[in-house]
Amino acid sequence: MFPLAITGATAAVPDVTAQLPGTDALGPWIVLAYNGLFAAALLLAGATADRSARTRFFAVGNIVVAVTGVLSALSPNLLSLVALRAVAGVGAAMCAAGGSSMLLAVYPPEERRRVYGYAGAVLGSSLALGPVVAQVLMAVGGWQLVFVAPGVVAAIAALATRGLPDLRNHKLPAHFDLAGASLFGVIVAAAVTALGLGFGAGVRWWTPGTLVLIAAAAATGLVRVERRASDPAIPLDLLRIPAYRAYAVATGAFMGMLVVGLTVLPQLGSAQSMGPGEAAVMLSLLTVPSTVLPLLAARIARRWARPLVTTALLACTVTAVILQITHHPAALLVVAAVVGLCLGLTQGVPDGQALHYVPSQRGGAGAALFSTARMSLETFTLAGATGVMAALGPTSGMAVAGAVCLVAAVIVVRAVPARDT
Repeated sequence: MFPLAITGATAAVPDVTAQLPGTDALGPWIVLAYNGLFAAALLLAGATADRSARTRFFAVGNIVVAVTGVLSALSPNLLSLVALRAVAGVGAAMCAAGGSSMLLAVYPPEERRRVYGYAGAVLGSSLALGPVVAQVLMAVGGWQLVFVAPGVVAAIAALATRGLPDLRNHKLPAHFDLAGASLFGVIVAAAVTALGLGFGAGVRWWTPGTLVLIAAAAATGLVRVERRASDPAIPLDLLRIPAYRAYAVATGAFMGMLVVGLTVLPQLGSAQSMGPGEAAVMLSLLTVPSTVLPLLAARIARRWARPLVTTALLACTVTAVILQITHHPAALLVVAAVVGLCLGLTQGVPDGQALHYVPSQRGGAGAALFSTARMSLETFTLAGATGVMAALGPTSGMAVAGAVCLVAAVIVVRAVPARDT
């Protein structure tokens, strides 16, 4: 559901902006609002999931996604759709945190690599099918179905929780660092909005500047709150684990490359007069490997997780460089194939490697922090690319994503042991 809600919405943006009243500048925010609030709410959702009935928390999140999906299809204008997508992002954060907390409550550490290998296969398949399914849904019933379909899946998931155990953890205190989690959410939301506005036409400098100041003030407050909190919202002990931290950055870089690629490559293909057949091949090369390769990736990662992840990150960086040199259709197909292969061979690998270090009783917090780092970096990459593209053109967006992948590769090489198993 989540990949369809992200990659599917990306594919639907042109149709939505063409049919709904409102400025075209709101189009990218159909994706950014969802991603931004998803990332901003994950930490708070994870802490809440650990202290509540995890299954019920997961179900409530799905209900929020279902309701906002239906309402999105009825949106009278772009502004209302963006607002609903932001609420849907909060519901998705509840689903993600609750679902990960449920898995980590059931499976012991030695089985999590296998479990997340399967989860990677499911997510990879959804990522691959997202744009394709979105095109089919738009052909059948218009862009509205792109938002209704994830809502239907969410409703089914909520119903499927009936009869499952609550998986409540009675060992954790009922109170937690609400102020810290809320301030972190403010930082992410303000920073994403500032980056997304960037240097776009008609944006006065003081608007993103004010948002940066808000993010900085919230960050200052967060440092003070976390120093005084007996149980900080941000589990710093997990962040001190180099491998956990590095793999969170890596998976965020991969997802950033994907969402930026889904935005940029179709634009470049259209500019190069690629036909529908070539465009479909390019999209397939970018997404299909994520369907068929995650289980193979899980096997490779048993012995070579670190070289697999770093090689894929560096390859993504090279593809960004290629696009700065040429936009030839053949180059676009090669870039799509290389990025797709890198994404397919790393689906679920960083997740499984990092969450191996998380104790089961802190599953929600550990998984939420990992997902928060991933979603934050993915969203910051997309927001930064959106702002830069408004000033410099589409290829500059891939340059931003490639630079993030290069930094992530350096972090993994320096932080993860050579034989991380």
